[in-house]
Amino acid sequence: MNLSSDLPFWTVRNGLLGTYPPLDRDLRCDAAIIGGGISGALIAHRLVKKGVKCVLIDRRDIGHGSTSASTALLQYEIDTPLHKLRKLVEPAAADRAYLLGIETIDQLQKLAGTDCGFALRPSLQFADRETDIPGMHKECEVRRSLGIQVKEMDMHDLRRNGLIGAGALRSAVAAEVDPYRLTHRLLRLASRNGLEVFDRTAGRRYERQKDGLTVHTDRGHKIRCRSVFFASGYETANILPQKIVSIRSTYAFVSEPMPDLDWWKDRSLIWGTGDPYSYMRTTSDRRVLVGGEDDDVLEPSRRNRQIKKKTALLSKRFNKIFPDVAIEPAFDWAGAFGSTKDGLGYIGSHPSFPRAYFGLGFGGNGITFSQIAARILTDLFLGRKNPDARVFRFDR
Repeated sequence: MNLSSDLPFWTVRNGLLGTYPPLDRDLRCDAAIIGGGISGALIAHRLVKKGVKCVLIDRRDIGHGSTSASTALLQYEIDTPLHKLRKLVEPAAADRAYLLGIETIDQLQKLAGTDCGFALRPSLQFADRETDIPGMHKECEVRRSLGIQVKEMDMHDLRRNGLIGAGALRSAVAAEVDPYRLTHRLLRLASRNGLEVFDRTAGRRYERQKDGLTVHTDRGHKIRCRSVFFASGYETANILPQKIVSIRSTYAFVSEPMPDLDWWKDRSLIWGTGDPYSYMRTTSDRRVLVGGEDDDVLEPSRRNRQIKKKTALLSKRFNKIFPDVAIEPAFDWAGAFGSTKDGLGYIGSHPSFPRAYFGLGFGGNGITFSQIAARILTDLFLGRKNPDARVFRFDR
């Protein structure tokens, strides 16, 4: 699957942050991790920290799958509002999913250090229509019942902050990050503690034996391990027996650097209530990043031909909120985006795959779900109970 167009901003901006060889020999380890994006990096970092000997492989260059196309808005909110999620899953599980998101942003801040463009921001769920306001009011009440800091804003509040809109729900906890740089940072730190990383090496299949597993690669070499961890995102959906994710294409652009961003109060993350919804954030080098305009076009050449048209539509969405700000797109791209029936990712084991673990951060919260997966899966591998595993289990 082609997960992104050729030149997403993060890879252009950062260049080659790390070099890793293809697998050139047979290896033994405790855990083999399939996927070298942000999900695999977070899982590997956590496992190695707990003393687990790991090997990570990716069929592409490291970080060049969906991670390179991510717009990396870090939020505790998921695609499904909490008051609706409580009707789709157990209410306690829905509440825990939202509270876990808040905990995770703090954890990601500690992992990112000072060189990954990490910044804490508030977030604004923006009402695209007047008819969205009652639902936002209900959502505000439900979140407040959990002690989550959230505030309703009407059109006058927004105007005082330099924005045009019907209303918004302001959350105090959110963040932005450079996902490509964070991926390489985590792998660099884990490699110092024994992680072995190989790119341009695909895992073809794995077979179970009495004493563990053998992962067979496309290079003819084998990895013998106790367990395998699938952190290969949307491509993993191809091997699962049931359909758990609907994959679409999403589009994004990043502007030329702005002289200043004083007109964007608090530099809040902004995401709309529409379908398809749009989302906006800033970057550490004073650029504006805008994404959305999702569609069902997955064929790479056809999708890529649409990028300029989608960029123009996204620019109009931006200027609807910030009508007095001139914006000039510098880089634009497309990438795969997946949604699930309830907006939650899938984390844990699957009955069809013995001795395997899955960290599938589907939805708009891929990075926060991946950090949650790193903690849950490490506990499961080490034989420890993790009560949060029930929230993201396959049979929910």
